[in-house]
Amino acid sequence: MKTWIKHIAGWIGYLWSFLWPSGFSILLRATLSYCYTGYLRRRFAGWGKGSVIMYKAKDLVGLRCVHVGNATEIDQDVRLTAWEHHGGHEYAPRIVIGDHCHLGAGAHVTSVRGITIGNNLLTGTNVLITDNAHGASERRWLDVHPESRPLYSKGEVAIGDNVWLGNNVCILPGTVIGNGVIVGANSVVTGVVPDYVVVAGSPARIVKHLN
Repeated sequence: MKTWIKHIAGWIGYLWSFLWPSGFSILLRATLSYCYTGYLRRRFAGWGKGSVIMYKAKDLVGLRCVHVGNATEIDQDVRLTAWEHHGGHEYAPRIVIGDHCHLGAGAHVTSVRGITIGNNLLTGTNVLITDNAHGASERRWLDVHPESRPLYSKGEVAIGDNVWLGNNVCILPGTVIGNGVIVGANSVVTGVVPDYVVVAGSPARIVKHLN
């Protein structure tokens, strides 16, 4: 882009900031998000009082299998996918999100079996919580395109109360996380995590006990 075009564009943006203050943008986004929530909430299995899904979600599938508690905030670009049908196979998914939770931007919660999230969950951005994968790690499936493999679950996922998941955390199938757990950024969590610990790494290991 030529220098003079950049200069003019910069001045247009500067002048526009006086006509459209940042506070108005925040108010407009909030209003749009509550309208968006009103449009979507009857599609959920349950939608709690005071909860909001920010405009707009990236992907929403099987909302009739998703229950959201009270005063929970689901940030923009979130994916909630409860797969009742996939690749000619049928599943019985369930996603339950508790009260006062916050799913950060870009989070993905996906189920073919069962995911239960307690109260007061806080996540960073781009967190994955899944109870399934594209096929079992068996030789007979390795010559099939991953998207064409049946979704496979090693077990349900359960996350306790007051859990904090850092940015880019992956919670894998069959994982059980206790109350008051902190999961460090970029960690991959599988198995059972006891109450009141800090875990980090790939795979995640206990690095500190909090009790």
